[in-house]
Amino acid sequence: MSANLTFKPLSSWIKYDQKPLVIAGPCSAETEEQLLNTARALKKLNVDALRAGIWKPRTRPNSFEGNGVVALPWIQTVKKEVGLPFAVEIATPQHIEEALKYGVDILWIGARSTVNPFNVQEIADALRGVKVPVLIKNPINPELALWIGAIERIYNAGVENIAAIHRGFSTFQKGKYRNDPFWQIPIELKTIFPDLPIICDPSHIGGKRDLIFDLSQKALDLNYDGLMIETHLDPDNAWSDAAQQVTPDRLAEILSDLKIRQASSNDAFFVNKLEEIRSQIDRVDRELIEVLAARMSLVEKLGEYKKENNVAIFQVERWNEVFKSRPEWAAKMNVHEDFVADLFKLIHLESIRKQTEVSERTIVK
Repeated sequence: MSANLTFKPLSSWIKYDQKPLVIAGPCSAETEEQLLNTARALKKLNVDALRAGIWKPRTRPNSFEGNGVVALPWIQTVKKEVGLPFAVEIATPQHIEEALKYGVDILWIGARSTVNPFNVQEIADALRGVKVPVLIKNPINPELALWIGAIERIYNAGVENIAAIHRGFSTFQKGKYRNDPFWQIPIELKTIFPDLPIICDPSHIGGKRDLIFDLSQKALDLNYDGLMIETHLDPDNAWSDAAQQVTPDRLAEILSDLKIRQASSNDAFFVNKLEEIRSQIDRVDRELIEVLAARMSLVEKLGEYKKENNVAIFQVERWNEVFKSRPEWAAKMNVHEDFVADLFKLIHLESIRKQTEVSERTIVK
């Protein structure tokens, strides 16, 4: 079913002059003056749409959770003066009703909502028959199926204009980013829905303003359609997520320095060279598969030998040896260690499956 979903391009439902689409604004609408002055500054930068949190789902209570309905008339004032479409996050049917009452142009479903199919279905039911674009953030946890499910629910409600927002994923490990990007997940989403617009939220991925440029460039290198960047007149004193917001001046620098890649090229030399390199990759890939087949043949022999000698299939010492040595070999060959570690986890799991299959087949005999 997923493969049959078709999505309209961003340009058919939001006006923007050139790629990428840029949505900018503060994490939270703190005061009418703050929102209006920020919008004026962003208008000068020719951003394509504004954003601000009205309802702020916080991890813990007693934090600033947004001004709620009180802030919605401020959006009307901003739109009247600067003439840009406005996007807000919604999490309940009531939020949708209130936002549309005050002329909000674009709704987005946050990560904490996307993770809950019951919540998404309530939102989808409330959107049925409503002609408003909906942006769907990835769920907090790195599970593609939840993201796809949320997109399908909104699509099945009859929403015609949909885009995905990649804002990174929470993990137990503390690393460089606030939310690990796991770029492979949105890439896989794009392979499933080739015409689904994808917008990157480098503010939430990075969690720190000095990471926003590099993350934005990475997104554009991966052919994302747009960026959503949190922008505040005085980020250090913002009422929420101060560390990840930039000033309008810094946003201008970021947008100016970004390199926009072409989706493809018609240059004959480029096309010929590309095909030559791809042919070489195809040959190497076939060799890789042949090597994997040879490895699995050895694994099958290993399984038979263990069975004959009444030895367990899984052995921790061997597992540890593989995952210590293979990344070390990779590093010496200038191949990323983490990539090889992940690859050999899959190979080792398949090896265990293969040996289990041999063991069961022997029993039948």
